[in-house]
Amino acid sequence: MKSNFKSPKPDAVRLLVFDILQEVNQRGGYSNLLLPSSLTDSKFEQRDKGFATELLYGTLRMQGRHDYIASQISDRPWSEVDNGIVDVVRMGAHQLFEMRVATHAAVSETVELARKVLGESKASFVNAMLRKMSARSLDEWMEPVRSIKDDISRLAILHSHPEWIVSAYFDLLKDFAEVEAALIANNVPASPTLVWWPGRSSSEELKELGGVATKYSTYGMKFDGIPNSLEPIRRRRAGVQDEGSQLVAQIFSKVAADSADWLDLCAGPGGKAALLSSIAQETSHNFTANEVSEPRAELVRQVVGKSRVWVGDGREISTHGETFDAILADVPCTGLGALRRRPEVRWRRSVTDLRELTALQRELSDSAVSILNENGIFAYATCSPHFAETTVAVADILKAHPNLEQIDLAAYLPAGLDGALRGKSLSLWTHRHGTDAMFMAVFRKKGA
Repeated sequence: MKSNFKSPKPDAVRLLVFDILQEVNQRGGYSNLLLPSSLTDSKFEQRDKGFATELLYGTLRMQGRHDYIASQISDRPWSEVDNGIVDVVRMGAHQLFEMRVATHAAVSETVELARKVLGESKASFVNAMLRKMSARSLDEWMEPVRSIKDDISRLAILHSHPEWIVSAYFDLLKDFAEVEAALIANNVPASPTLVWWPGRSSSEELKELGGVATKYSTYGMKFDGIPNSLEPIRRRRAGVQDEGSQLVAQIFSKVAADSADWLDLCAGPGGKAALLSSIAQETSHNFTANEVSEPRAELVRQVVGKSRVWVGDGREISTHGETFDAILADVPCTGLGALRRRPEVRWRRSVTDLRELTALQRELSDSAVSILNENGIFAYATCSPHFAETTVAVADILKAHPNLEQIDLAAYLPAGLDGALRGKSLSLWTHRHGTDAMFMAVFRKKGA
């Protein structure tokens, strides 16, 4: 006799989040690219879109802490558990401990998801894990962790960061209380910050649309809403850019005010290039952007107006046969300064990545200096506070190029930007300034 029973369908939002988690964790995808496009193509209501956003980013962000709890109750080593089970359990744990989801709903909906994507036997294991998890509060699970004497191990579990990042932060901050503040700040999702581009939009226009001026950047606006709902954003007359990145462009433009020809050596997707090109056009400077990838170069072209865009490896920039008066190199890095914005980066990067990245950073710096005119300005920037990518990099640049002298940026900082200097360099911190932890050192090429 055929049963008429039909198993409930898994929640569509949770199914979408699981699919993206698998793409991120197993195939190297990027959540900040995958989720927006998926939500745009979906028919979800705004409430569901908000739920998906928190569930995805939060699960990625807090997976270290969730894995610790899971490892305490799993009957097999957690590192050996099927990756599909791991992702589903992490999703359930995040609902239980970090979101306002009723316990029964968090468990039952996640188990239904497991049945759909993993099968009945694995769903039973998920069910057992989540029921054991839900038997205690997060505070109860973390109680023994708080007794761990090793500061790095304790903070890594409590605030869901790899130990090597906690250690790197301590090398810089020298105080575990401040390290903890920095880790906590990384776990608070970043709200959108708008940027108005001189000559194409204005602060007044964005204020009328609900923007509130940022604390430090001349060009920034905080906005509590969906940026793409605004006409200036849709028409590419303004953009979305972290205040820290805006400050890098703003300070560079001030230091390079007397330089005629500007180059953005590593333009990326175009955030700094858009702002710098707008400032350059308003102040009668020539601006060139260089991007290694043609698809990303096309994005840059869309936001730099009539400014020139080159496509090529920044290490080979000299092949163009041109020199510049001011060059900004916002180099590829570990991204440790933007962990609140890119939650998977903390788990994807490792200490071993530093060797390859720092070598690339030095090569790009050497390339920039080779096409810098006498008395020209070279700015080295990175979205990482790591010692090797910042302080050590500055020392290496000065050693490799005795004809450079570092400029003290103290005189170029906005009023009230306290605690943002490391020696002569700009060094922002999320917990101090509410921005990504950008770093920038600026040099002048001495004349003969």
